[in-house]
Amino acid sequence: MSDAAEHKPFNVLFLCTGNSARSILAEAILGREGMGKFTAYSAGSHPKGEVHPYAADLLSRMNFDISRFRSKSWDEFAAPGAPELDFVFTVCDDAANEECPYWPGQPMTAHWGLPDPARASGTETEVRLAFADTFRMLTQRISIFVNLPIRSLDRLSLQSRLDAIGKAKADESAPAA
Repeated sequence: MSDAAEHKPFNVLFLCTGNSARSILAEAILGREGMGKFTAYSAGSHPKGEVHPYAADLLSRMNFDISRFRSKSWDEFAAPGAPELDFVFTVCDDAANEECPYWPGQPMTAHWGLPDPARASGTETEVRLAFADTFRMLTQRISIFVNLPIRSLDRLSLQSRLDAIGKAKADESAPAA
């Protein structure tokens, strides 16, 4: 592997149906936690057209610059000139069951499904807690992911680790890296 390729950031796309909450949160978290080793994106199969207000508020309160986040179609990432993806993660059950576009470059894929906080019901406090829980679970999974020795693992071992991250319960400790 060339020196430039060895230091090139990995492009990661988080998919969800609406691209208004979970995938946006994941994009933000990886953008911060990835320490320059990753470039994060998000998209949806049927984008809502706007970031959920509670997701935007949570990110804003956590000192993320929310001006760059927008709800967009996954078609943008299958079009000519789109970034070549290294990883594609679905973060909701709906997107995992949908026919995904062809991703140039054959990125590694895994399903990291989480409950949709936008569908949470109850008081405003309870709904905001659902968003905070989703943020926490995504942070745990992404923390495990960014600490994997990605460049030294063979494809099969890496796929196994990516799948395990998605299957881990919210409060389990990280699988061994």
